[in-house]
Amino acid sequence: TPDSPTQRVGGQTDTQLAKVTHDIPMLSMGDVFSVDELHAFNERQQSNLSDTAPIEYDLELKIDGLSLSLVYENGRLVQASTRGNGVIGEDITANAMTIKDIPHQLPEPLSLEFRGECYMPKESFVKLNAEREANGQPVFANPRNAAAGSLRQLDPQVTARRNLATFMYYVPEYEKLGVTTQEEALQRMRDLGFNVNPHNQTIRSEEELAKYIDEYTAQRDQLAYGIDGIVEKVNDLQLQTKLGNTVKVP
Repeated sequence: TPDSPTQRVGGQTDTQLAKVTHDIPMLSMGDVFSVDELHAFNERQQSNLSDTAPIEYDLELKIDGLSLSLVYENGRLVQASTRGNGVIGEDITANAMTIKDIPHQLPEPLSLEFRGECYMPKESFVKLNAEREANGQPVFANPRNAAAGSLRQLDPQVTARRNLATFMYYVPEYEKLGVTTQEEALQRMRDLGFNVNPHNQTIRSEEELAKYIDEYTAQRDQLAYGIDGIVEKVNDLQLQTKLGNTVKVP
């Protein structure tokens, strides 16, 4: 049956990963490299709205891994894919089935796509490189490369041995989930059994923004996984839709 534990390890080795077209493109994040640039971005968002009420933001850690799309039909996982170029990715369903924190069956019969990040914990990375070095194999340069190489394996049994993990953070068709904010979307995903990073925070002021950045800059090296920044999202999902996106970034 689809939810059997035996589905965690695939028995077939593919010769090539199939291509998957994302119905809703998987966009990249826009980058800023200083607090001043971030404030300028926020001011532009505010000026693009007729409403003068201050925009509320949800802050999340930017996990250093590989973007992941999970598609469920009637609550059952039917497809997993990589971001690829944002429009066309690769089918990694068999590999995703071996990742322990990805639910095969949701507690609700939802037909919906969920997006997040697949990563390799630091402890798993150290162990993998030690094994490879002992076997005379080249080591991975960093956990992100190791995660990407592990997720795109042609043999799912190799993926299963690599101890990958995920954090889910986005629902493109949020209306179907019955949520109106990013904060609510994260909680709903937790309730559905997804692994969601616990360090998100809703902020309403520049002081709270600066405090969050300082806090996780200091904690960065102590986290069990790599991060390569902080993501700031407009918390109101209807406002996100209204503000729109460029060809590449929200």
